[in-house]
Amino acid sequence: MIKLAILSATIATTAAFAPSNRASLSSTTSALYSTPTEEAVALAEEAVSDIPADISQPAPAVKPINGWVPDESRACYGLPGVVAPTGYFDPLGFAQSGITLNEIKRNREAEVMHGRVAMIACLGYIAGEQLPSPFGITGPANDQLQQMPAIPFTMLASAIAAFEIRRAQIGWVEPDFGDWTKTLWKLRDNYYPGDVGFDPLGFKPTNAKDFANMQTKELQNGRLAMIGWAGMCAQELVNHRTIFGTIDFYQKVYAGVNPYEGCADGVIC
Repeated sequence: MIKLAILSATIATTAAFAPSNRASLSSTTSALYSTPTEEAVALAEEAVSDIPADISQPAPAVKPINGWVPDESRACYGLPGVVAPTGYFDPLGFAQSGITLNEIKRNREAEVMHGRVAMIACLGYIAGEQLPSPFGITGPANDQLQQMPAIPFTMLASAIAAFEIRRAQIGWVEPDFGDWTKTLWKLRDNYYPGDVGFDPLGFKPTNAKDFANMQTKELQNGRLAMIGWAGMCAQELVNHRTIFGTIDFYQKVYAGVNPYEGCADGVIC
C-alpha cells in the first residue's frame, strides 16, 4: 500500500509538467478505463505483500453496548468488575491474553448468571428452612427439592427451561446446523453479557459510568453469594442440619451444654 501510494504520487507529479493536449488527455482517459494487464496486477500484489506486518491497521468502529466498547489492549476487554484491594484478579487465566472476545463475553455471561442464581439460592436456603411450606417440606434446604410433589416440581422445571431458552434466543446466535462449529457457543455481537432486558424496577442506569459501577456491584455480590452458597451447601452435606440449626448446635457446644441431650437414637437434632 505504501509503495502504491509513492508510485501514484510520482506519476501525478510527472504528469503535471507534461504538455497538455487533447490527444494525451484522450490516451490518459483510455488508460484509466482500460483493463489492467497481468503485469500490473502482479506488481500490485507484490507491493501489497511487501507491507511490513508490524504496521498497525485502524480498528473497525464498534458500537458501544451499555457504554462498553471492547478494548483488546485492556484486561478482560475492558469489562467492569475490577475493584480494590485485589484489582484485576485472574489467577487461572480465564481472561488471559489470546482469549477471544466471544470467550470473554461467554465467561462473563456465566459469571453474572451464576452469581444471580447464587444470590437467590442464599436467600432461598434461609427462607425455605425458616418459613412454613405449602407442601409440608421441612429440613435442610439440600433435602427439600426431592420432597416437592410431582406437579409443582414439573412446573418449576418447565419455568427454568423457558427462561433459559428465552435467554439463549436473546444472547446467542441462531445455530447453523449445516456447519455447527461456526455458531456453537457464539454470542451476538450486540449482546452485553447478562443483559436479557429484564428490569421491572428500572434499576438499570442509562449513563455508561453508572452502569459500569452497578455492574461491578452486582458482580461482587454475586461472587460473594457463590462462595456463601457453596459454604452452606457443604455444611448441610456434612452435618445434615439447617443453617440456624447449626448455629444453635455450636452455641450449645461453646456454652458447655450437650447438644445431643434429648435426641433419640439415630436422629440428627
